[in-house]
Amino acid sequence: MSHRDSRDVIVVGAGASGLAAATALHAAGRDTLCLEARDHTGGRLLSAPTSHPERALDLGATWFWDGEERVRALAARAGIETFAQHLAGDTLLEETTGTRRLAGNLMDVPSRRFAAGSQSIATALAAALPAGSVRLNTPVTAIHPDGQGGLAVLTPAGTVHAEHVILAIPPALALERVDFGGALPADLVRVARATPVWMGAVAKVVAQYRAAFWREEGLAGAAFSRTGPLQEIHDLSGPDGRPAALFGFAHARRVRAGFDKAVATQLGRLFGPAAATPDVLHVQNWSTEQFTSPSTVQHLADYSLFGHSLYQRPALDGRLHWASTETATDHAGHIEGALAAGERAAQSVLTAPGAPNSRDKRFADWP
Repeated sequence: MSHRDSRDVIVVGAGASGLAAATALHAAGRDTLCLEARDHTGGRLLSAPTSHPERALDLGATWFWDGEERVRALAARAGIETFAQHLAGDTLLEETTGTRRLAGNLMDVPSRRFAAGSQSIATALAAALPAGSVRLNTPVTAIHPDGQGGLAVLTPAGTVHAEHVILAIPPALALERVDFGGALPADLVRVARATPVWMGAVAKVVAQYRAAFWREEGLAGAAFSRTGPLQEIHDLSGPDGRPAALFGFAHARRVRAGFDKAVATQLGRLFGPAAATPDVLHVQNWSTEQFTSPSTVQHLADYSLFGHSLYQRPALDGRLHWASTETATDHAGHIEGALAAGERAAQSVLTAPGAPNSRDKRFADWP
């Protein structure tokens, strides 16, 4: 008789929401396996290492704000250094008629960042899980009832069975990449296919330099542009300006041949010749990330679907639960929203009809 790989809960996706759900479920005594399609954890928490020890530059999510207590508390417990976003200096406005300098920082608000990059949050969550709790390079291709009261989760490496499954990936991505065998309700399918992917239709560009020279000129590193290719720019430098970096957002449609050169030229126009020759230029086009964005990502624009009521209710006879920052009812699109969605999905599993009693340590005890 062949071995049947069975768990209490399968979590699909090892980004912030998936890892938060897995953490809460393990704390409650549930045998939980997290399946991640990529070769690393974090999802849209993606950070590029630098030559500065324990310093990284974020290619995905960057900030957290006052009132986002899940992120703050998690960073504190994990010993992750955070620091305030640089705010001092003036803003630049680039128009077709030229560039204007506007007094003060008109773009950024008080917020905090992670010295080692936001991916350090995911790394800390994954490291605290029991060995073997996360399987990398394991994309989920199908989920369907297994005929024995649970769900079968199909992957290229084989099938895993579980009583409950948590989808911790963007809903539109799940509908495009996972075969549910027509078992999902039609209204849920319509909402999920139409829900935008946060950051999914943008490219984030990070330019690293030897020094934050713009600060010496009294500039905040903040800029608006009506000509592009970057539409907005911010200071991404680390604590005390090391490593020094600027970053900007561009619509993914603008990333084509010559894009890197156009970005460097724009930075030079705004911040002077030194800005036109970054030591390193990262272009992270999230629209082409196959495990983040569906093929329709650039056409999804109804952000009112974030936190939709259908995501708050499990499907497939109460066994399929939704997580990911897009499903959060508060702070959707933020790291805080991802953690909250993972927490909600875990609680949904723990309170499902017929769920056994467990040593529920509550979510305040993470990780």
